[in-house]
Amino acid sequence: MTTTRPRQFVLAFTVAISAIVLSASPGHAFSSEAREMCTGDAMRLCSDEIPNISRIAACMHRKKAQLSTGCRAVMDREASGRRSKQAAARD
Repeated sequence: MTTTRPRQFVLAFTVAISAIVLSASPGHAFSSEAREMCTGDAMRLCSDEIPNISRIAACMHRKKAQLSTGCRAVMDREASGRRSKQAAARD
């Protein structure tokens, strides 16, 4: 029974990270690159917010300056893609 809690934590964390990535890039498939690049940062910087998905996302955005280079690059690339799509939709 002692392995149940760690499994629940890992499952909750995986769902939370998935939701962050999906909310960061609506309409796109789940990015394995984003999961790979940002999971460690989310654990390090925002683990207190798990399993609240919106709070994890807000925490990651608040602590953007503390993110690893890879995670920050993925987040910036996805934000840029969203801005481009929004601009195209307005035209």
